Amino acid sequence: MSKNLEQEEIGAINMIAAGTTLTGDIVSAGDCRIDGNLKGNITSNSKIFIGKSGLIEGKIKCHSIEIEGEAKADITATEILSLKASATLTGNIRVSKIAIEPGANFVGNCVMQNPAPTPIPGIENE
Repeated sequence: MSKNLEQEEIGAINMIAAGTTLTGDIVSAGDCRIDGNLKGNITSNSKIFIGKSGLIEGKIKCHSIEIEGEAKADITATEILSLKASATLTGNIRVSKIAIEPGANFVGNCVMQNPAPTPIPGIENE
C-alpha cells in the first residue's frame, strides 16, 4: 500500500491556481505549475510551468522552465528555458539551452553554460 502512495506522490504536481496569491518561498523536488501569483523564490530540481495567467516575482532555480505568463525574476535552469509567444520575462537568466518563440518579450541578460549549471543543492534529484 505504501508503494502506491509513493508512486502517486512522485507524479504529483504542485499548483498555484489562477486567482491565488502566495507570498513566500517554495522548495520542491516535484514539478510546479503557477497559474496564480507567487511573490517569492521557487526552487525545484524538476520542471516549473508558468501558465498564461501566472506571475512570479522573485528568484527561480530549477531543472527546466516553460513560461506562457509573466516572470519578473532571475532564473537559473540546469536544462532548458522555454519562452512561449505570450511570455514576458524581465530578469537575468543562466541556462544550458533556451527557446524563444516569436512574440515573447525578454528584457535582461542571458548566460548560456554548456555543460549545464550544477544541480541545486538541498533538493533531491529524481
